[in-house]
Amino acid sequence: MVLSDQKPVSESPLVLQEIDEPKAAAGELRVKVNACAVCRTDIHIVEGDLDLHQKPLVPGHQIVGRIDEIGAGATQFRRGERIGIAWLRHVDGSCRFCRRQQENLCPNSRYTGYDTNGGYAEYAIVPQEFAYELPDDFDDEHVAPLLCGGLIGYRALEKAALPENGRLLLVGFGSSAHIITQVAVHRGHKVYVLTRSDNHIHRARELGAAWASSDFRDLPEKADSAILFAPSGRLVPPTLESLDRGGICSIAGIHLSDVPGLNYDRHLYQERQLRSVTANTREDARALLAEATAIKLQTHVTIYDLPDANRALQDMKESAVDGTPVLVI
Repeated sequence: MVLSDQKPVSESPLVLQEIDEPKAAAGELRVKVNACAVCRTDIHIVEGDLDLHQKPLVPGHQIVGRIDEIGAGATQFRRGERIGIAWLRHVDGSCRFCRRQQENLCPNSRYTGYDTNGGYAEYAIVPQEFAYELPDDFDDEHVAPLLCGGLIGYRALEKAALPENGRLLLVGFGSSAHIITQVAVHRGHKVYVLTRSDNHIHRARELGAAWASSDFRDLPEKADSAILFAPSGRLVPPTLESLDRGGICSIAGIHLSDVPGLNYDRHLYQERQLRSVTANTREDARALLAEATAIKLQTHVTIYDLPDANRALQDMKESAVDGTPVLVI
């Protein structure tokens, strides 16, 4: 499914095309794709919230498949092995950020389905250092959402720095929040969810949220930390206002609309903090996959055939899908 011109997803901008099969270069693996989960970042790329780095482009960066070609010098995996491919696909390894274990901030980083073709296709390429072994506990469709929605939520949860048995507010309840609710509840935190969708309110409660509603004013108490998943800057002030003293709000999205003016006393004073979260590290991925296995995490997916990618994007944008849309090849 190829993107040539950025347009609203309602205009079905992705087109099914035959393109040349990619070849694995030195140090790379070619994967025959079985499933690729849809991510809100894909919507931002398709609609033009993010500038295109490559044109035309095959989106998709939550990829699960089996290795069918190995480039020269790639020795870490075997042909036929199942692996996952995530958003981050290259860092220089030598900059000051890489040297201090912050490779997600590398200025020379490159990304799957953005700087190179991704997983809305039959084949995808990944450098062997950025391929992930996947736990046998998950089938292809259910492990795919962990590879970005899970990852960015996991990093946002870590950056939110919840105290033990803390109160966590999640604003927005898409793919990522479905996953992080389970992680937070299993860790012993009390989870509150704010979302516009009645279906999402019901799902949040099923997953263990202590409270779920559509109005900040109904929040039963102040939260210790919050994660903002919705890509709306206007939600930043009420989220900060919902925090207790010393509370931290981490913003999980790669794109956010403009944030309106903040009132220092209401939103930031008493050591409240606002943090952005950028991509993920490979260690984040390994840690999430291990914890997801340990707690028997359940992902909620809706399956679409590859030619229905436009509809999957539309359904995600309109919150008309339960959990994560997953394209099967």
